[in-house]
Amino acid sequence: MAVRDDGADLRGAIPLKQHFVLVHGIGGGGWCWYKIRCLMENFGYKVSCVDLKSSGIDRSDADSVLSFDDYNKPLMDFMSALAENEQVILVGHSAGGLSITQASHKFPKKIRLAVYVAATMLKLGFRTDEDLKDGVPDLSEFGDVYKFGFGRGQDKPPTSALVKKEFQRKILYPLSPYEDSTLAAMLLRPGPIQALTSARFTEEEEGEVEKVPRVFIKTMQDKVVKPEQQDAMIKRWPPSTVYELDTDHSPFFSAPFLLVGILVKAAAFDGAPSCTS
Repeated sequence: MAVRDDGADLRGAIPLKQHFVLVHGIGGGGWCWYKIRCLMENFGYKVSCVDLKSSGIDRSDADSVLSFDDYNKPLMDFMSALAENEQVILVGHSAGGLSITQASHKFPKKIRLAVYVAATMLKLGFRTDEDLKDGVPDLSEFGDVYKFGFGRGQDKPPTSALVKKEFQRKILYPLSPYEDSTLAAMLLRPGPIQALTSARFTEEEEGEVEKVPRVFIKTMQDKVVKPEQQDAMIKRWPPSTVYELDTDHSPFFSAPFLLVGILVKAAAFDGAPSCTS
């Protein structure tokens, strides 16, 4: 209830029609945000949930999506279609951090705030071994967890990956309600890993991306993007504010009220450096 009260108090301080654009991680879709969208729309905010290529209701085959530009085109098209004087708050989860970073490079004037939720936050994408170490999940401790697709042939590197159903609850949603992990098991799709690991952004646009305020929401019980990886990315490219949630990798399921409270607070007070638990 405290989070609900916070949201109600903040409504009077900022425009009710602030527009949040929610971007999912690999294998997910706009459906991941159903709790967050419902809560935020009830608070009076405008919310859009984007399905990236081969995700959600987009029926493209992940094994045919081989470049990051192709994968992220739905978000780029969405941003292009916004009015020149409209600003949105971009929220990226997990690999969705790469998507909102590219948008920040391309459309800085249209973004009021970029929010990284347990997300890959690399200014120029995957350019170095350090980028890969910090930004790519390492699930090797759990064993053989991935089902791979080989769209370019069995002798080539995999083009898609999906966490096997028997591991999804343990790794992705250990603190989430069983109803939500069951829903996710029905809706998760292979993600285009070749496209994602090819994400690289041009240094010519680096000055523009710095104009977009950023906040990071750490997930302290995360088994996917581990806290130490999140810390490394925060240290390398410091955001204005860091929030902490004692949740798994999927706070939109495991702590929706708390996540909404942070999103509303961050949108109201973006740009003020702090660290909040």
